[in-house]
Amino acid sequence: MKSCILSNPKDFNSDYLIYHKSFLTLNIIIKTTTMVKAKYQSVLDLGEKLAIKDGDVQVNGERLEIRGTAATPYDKDLLWDEIKKVGGESPSDLMADIKVEDDSVYARHTVQSGESLSLIAKHYFKDPMKYKQIFAANTGVLSNPDVIHPGQELVIPNL
Repeated sequence: MKSCILSNPKDFNSDYLIYHKSFLTLNIIIKTTTMVKAKYQSVLDLGEKLAIKDGDVQVNGERLEIRGTAATPYDKDLLWDEIKKVGGESPSDLMADIKVEDDSVYARHTVQSGESLSLIAKHYFKDPMKYKQIFAANTGVLSNPDVIHPGQELVIPNL
């Protein structure tokens, strides 16, 4: 923005001052919005990857407000883990209201080649011995905890 030097102070127009102040305020709002969104871009990207339903992102002052519905508690936990990774345990510049569509299970998992129930349990619960609970939740699909096949859909229970 160019600065101007007035030869006669009486020529100074108060409308110019109001315009200039409005321009600066708008510029600050745009920069703040850009900075807050950029800070939490990985959270927004993860929300898209997880296909969060009814997603809504707003900037309110210097705070990003995120709303949506995750498919399972596991997906919600993934979002919160990313939020905490970026903003700390209690970020003051973010408000997230994430609901869960199906809380009857912790997650749903499609078996991949090379996986075992203990490997799946370690992934979801950080404890391979929780494979027994996964097996118990899937007796309609599995008859032996040592035999799973790629493509099988497993319920990961709430523990």
